[in-house]
Amino acid sequence: MQDALTDILMITHNRPEYTALSLPALLDGCDAETRVWIWHNGTDAATRAVVRSFSDHDRIGRIHYSETNEKLRTPTNWFWQESTAPYVGKVDDDCLVPSGWSTVLRRAHEDEPTLGVIGCSRLRREDIVDELVQRKLVRFDSGHAVMRNAWVAGSGYLMKRACITKYGVLREGESFSDYCIRVARAGWINGFYHPFLFEDHMDDPRSAHTHYRTDADFQRLRPLTADGYGARTLDDWSAGIRRNARLIQEASFDARQFSGWRRRLQRLRNRVERTLSDVTPRALRRGH
Repeated sequence: MQDALTDILMITHNRPEYTALSLPALLDGCDAETRVWIWHNGTDAATRAVVRSFSDHDRIGRIHYSETNEKLRTPTNWFWQESTAPYVGKVDDDCLVPSGWSTVLRRAHEDEPTLGVIGCSRLRREDIVDELVQRKLVRFDSGHAVMRNAWVAGSGYLMKRACITKYGVLREGESFSDYCIRVARAGWINGFYHPFLFEDHMDDPRSAHTHYRTDADFQRLRPLTADGYGARTLDDWSAGIRRNARLIQEASFDARQFSGWRRRLQRLRNRVERTLSDVTPRALRRGH
């Protein structure tokens, strides 16, 4: 395998229709300095077939097949430890990243040594509150700009290997958000590249590619994050996505604020929910 400046992980599981869109979009949008690593969780034959169909693609780095669903931590740590690239990232199998995204983020990292973890954004135009974005925007003399945040999504991000060298891999029970906050508390700048590089999260009911058209679809293909949003219906799920979009724009970028950060984040969620209850149509409110 040829060494690369950037290695990107995709973890696949049992979503062949999504993977058939997300994997080629990722591969075809990579530059010559980028390789894609794949960890396939479980034995779903249809998804495995999609992965295997791209095994000869010239941007493929390594493919690992796991008979069991190891979820996030084990594949991520394997990738972080096995890759030697100076920049590493991840794209979920339910996300479509824009062409050239990793090149843009890598150039920002190369130009700005203080950047730790930066990423694409899932904010849709109707989610963006310009005054909140401007409040968190930091512009660099190099011409790059980032909407600072203590954490970014676990998909569509790029991180300096120096962070792994200094702070290790994901600890037992540590989420990627936890890890980002740990990096930010050490002084690195995290956030979303601006102008935003839009990542289409296909689980968002507003996506043209979503599987979620009805409550029956949502129950049959319930996403892992639904419990965190308290989502029992498709309307609940839509409202949770909108709340999260507002939360990201309102949250402090000062990672020192996140001592006991889950409690602080819950308070922010509560405030966001009160705000959205004034501006969101009733059909999109949680508990509708």
